[in-house]
Amino acid sequence: MPTPESFPIETIFVPTKQKKAIKPEIVGEIAESMLDIGQQAPISVRRDGDRLVLVDGLHRLEACKALGETTILGVLVPAELAQYKPQLAERPEVEAERLKMARLKQLRLEKEAAEASTTALRSVHATDAPRSRSTKGTRDNPKAPPGRTEKARPKTLSDWITQQKGTGSRY
Repeated sequence: MPTPESFPIETIFVPTKQKKAIKPEIVGEIAESMLDIGQQAPISVRRDGDRLVLVDGLHRLEACKALGETTILGVLVPAELAQYKPQLAERPEVEAERLKMARLKQLRLEKEAAEASTTALRSVHATDAPRSRSTKGTRDNPKAPPGRTEKARPKTLSDWITQQKGTGSRY
C-alpha cells in the first residue's frame, strides 16, 4: 500500500468526465467533516507525463478547494491500477448509503431548527404576555358594586371627592 503524501491542489488535473459528476451537497458535507476531523482518506492520483491526474477522490479534492487549502493528502498509484479500479460512485449500494446519510442529516437539521424556533417563540410569548391586573371592581367581577367600573374609577383626588359627594357618602 502506497504511503499518503501531500500534493499541491493546483497541479492535479481532473478529467472532464469526472467534473460532470460533482455533487455540491456531497462536497459541502465533506468540507464540514474536514473542518471537524480533518481529511481521513487520501485521494488517488496517477502520473501522466509532468502532471498528476485524479483517479479517485473528486469530492474530497473539491472540498479542500472550497476550504481554501493549497495541498491535499493523496497516494500515487500506477496508471495500470488506475484504469481497473471500480469507481465507488458507480456502485448502487454506495450511492444508496450516501442518500440515506444525507437524508438523516437533513432530518437532524430540520429537528434542530424546529426546536430552536419553538424555544424562540416561548421566550417571545413570555416577554410579550400582557400583565394581568386585578379585576376587583370591574364589570367582569360579579361581586363588584354596580357603579364601580374601570371608566368610573377617579383619576385624581378631586375626582374622587366629587364622586363621593355624588353618592352621598362622607369621604
